[in-house]
Amino acid sequence: MEQDRLTRTLKMNRKQFRRRTGIYPETFAEMEAVLAEREAQKKKAGRPAALSVAEQLLMTLEFWREYRTFAHLGDDWGVHETTVHRTVERVEAALIASEQFQMPKKRVFQEAQTVYSIVVVDASEVPCERPKKSSAAGTAARRSSTP
Repeated sequence: MEQDRLTRTLKMNRKQFRRRTGIYPETFAEMEAVLAEREAQKKKAGRPAALSVAEQLLMTLEFWREYRTFAHLGDDWGVHETTVHRTVERVEAALIASEQFQMPKKRVFQEAQTVYSIVVVDASEVPCERPKKSSAAGTAARRSSTP
């Protein structure tokens, strides 16, 4: 099913492709080349990825475009949500490291979300509203109970 999604997306015309993914097919091809190059530079061979490089890129673009949860993307692509999270982070890191694409960094998002609030606290002294302690009221009862 995942392969069907990739083939259907790649067969779309330029306008539909841009509407679906947020980028043009040429940009997709450039990003795919960067990711393929990163895969080729791996030194340790481990377990093969569940998704191809193009599928990983398409899944990441779906995440960016639709802001769906990792769990929902994982269900659609047939992988676990942690796999989706790792894949999105890996693709982002590779594209940022290539410096071919304008990718906003997390720092930009944090600066834009900074909200300042001012809290004013009145710290003036106010006497407590309770009866004053007097020695007469407290000691009269004690004196009457003791012989």
